[in-house]
Amino acid sequence: MRDDLKRHLIPRRYLLAAVPALGAATWHDLAALPSSTLRAELSTDTTYDAFPSQDPSRVRQMVGVSHGNFDRVRELVTESPALAKANIDWGFGDWESALGAASHTGNRDIAEFLIEHGARPTLFSAAMLGRLYVVQAFVEAAAGVQRLRGPHGFTLLAHARSGGEPAAEVLRYLESLGDADEAAPRVELADVDREMYVGLYELGPDDRLEVYVSERFGLQIRRNDGSGRTMLYQGGHTFAPVGAAAVRIRFDVEGVRARSVTVLDPEVVAVARRA
Repeated sequence: MRDDLKRHLIPRRYLLAAVPALGAATWHDLAALPSSTLRAELSTDTTYDAFPSQDPSRVRQMVGVSHGNFDRVRELVTESPALAKANIDWGFGDWESALGAASHTGNRDIAEFLIEHGARPTLFSAAMLGRLYVVQAFVEAAAGVQRLRGPHGFTLLAHARSGGEPAAEVLRYLESLGDADEAAPRVELADVDREMYVGLYELGPDDRLEVYVSERFGLQIRRNDGSGRTMLYQGGHTFAPVGAAAVRIRFDVEGVRARSVTVLDPEVVAVARRA
């Protein structure tokens, strides 16, 4: 591509100055950082790999800050209106939109702003915003829809609970259904048992999975410097990543230590051996 054309086609790229490896930042990190930090700009004379799709680093940042950083949400949407519809797969098919982030965290102002600027309302955003008639219409039109889960496995009722007093009627309605807040299947795993899975597992040269323990979220798995995904124990050295109930992460254990890990969805996706 000619240099003069690149100057017209390439959008500005924003990176996290405080988080050099953007993939290592969780949405909690992004939402907490001040807008001045998130505006750090890196000039470039080459297109990003996903062009003409939106820059993945900006999509990631948009969904991340939609968990609670309204100032940065407003700035990003003003600069690039289509980011109001930003959507990202955090791992294993755990999809989350900017509106979905605002909805499960109860950030009404952010949710309403995103919808005003083109975000597509959902059953989950309606529950958080207290749109009782919308939620009732969904439930009446599609049997069992109240059991669907949002990003990270959050239930529909949890979204209504996050909406506070404006969503109180929706909360009472969903509670009356009796099955809008069923916990994801899991088996309790003792802290001492988690250690047998912790470690690095090689997928290939300079490519690995890391299993580690987060004080806040429990046992996590991530690829290289990517986002960690919480694993819910299913029994038999097998886990399901949060937000992806059909995926299985299975460890081959010898004695008191895992020797390898296999990811299935439902067929084998990847096999990694302990480094």
